[in-house]
Amino acid sequence: MTDQHDCQQHLAEIKALREELMQAQKMSSVGALASSVTHEFNNILTTVINYAKMGLRHKNEETREKAFNKILAAGQRASKITTGMLSYARNGSDRREVMDLVELVQDVLVLVEKDLQNHRVRMQTHVEGQPVAEVNASQIQQVLLNMIINARQAMDGGGRLDIGIRANPESNCAEISIRDSGQGIPADQLRKIFDQFYTTKTADEQGQGGTGLGLAMARDVIEAHNGRLRVDSAVGKGTTFTLKFPLAQASDVKKPTNIFRGPAATSKS
Repeated sequence: MTDQHDCQQHLAEIKALREELMQAQKMSSVGALASSVTHEFNNILTTVINYAKMGLRHKNEETREKAFNKILAAGQRASKITTGMLSYARNGSDRREVMDLVELVQDVLVLVEKDLQNHRVRMQTHVEGQPVAEVNASQIQQVLLNMIINARQAMDGGGRLDIGIRANPESNCAEISIRDSGQGIPADQLRKIFDQFYTTKTADEQGQGGTGLGLAMARDVIEAHNGRLRVDSAVGKGTTFTLKFPLAQASDVKKPTNIFRGPAATSKS
């Protein structure tokens, strides 16, 4: 009984340490975006203040309506960023829900949009079908955010980032792909990138990259969802990571409750 008790205690300690590591990775990712998100909120506040002043100065209805519309648009933009941050930072648990992966991805993209612009990375999204899966939203968003930051770092000096979200009825999978136009990964390194503590880069000034834990944790999270994580890369042409989940029924999707979620930011292809 003592051996069994000790084993259970060790497993509990390992689980607690993994959760702490996941939380540390999450906060590290938030830290990498803090500057760009703060700058974005400052721009939003400047827009609100300036158009409020314009609405107060001018009495004609057309000018005031323009001011109100600009203030409303700025407020909705701020709400989308807040919604994305709250969705990402929600307390992690093992709970899974059937979710529309497009909405899940959008909550992440709204956080990284300004950061990508600051680093001259052009982003394009593509949606096919109704990609629905039973996932732990917080865990999957953490994986996505880490991969997008990794992709941005691989495109030193700018580039192109393509995000694909699609339903693949043939394989019965819902898929999310992150493709960058960066330097690519040599074949001899590609076999090792999911190994714990293996890394191909040094940490940047925000502490992002260089730990060798992000991709190992990502693989563990995806496999725990009965999914698969695939990577394709060619030196000089870029890298694509594809997350695959068992496809779920669209009728079971958890409906969003935030009334300020705003219009979709994706394009059909």
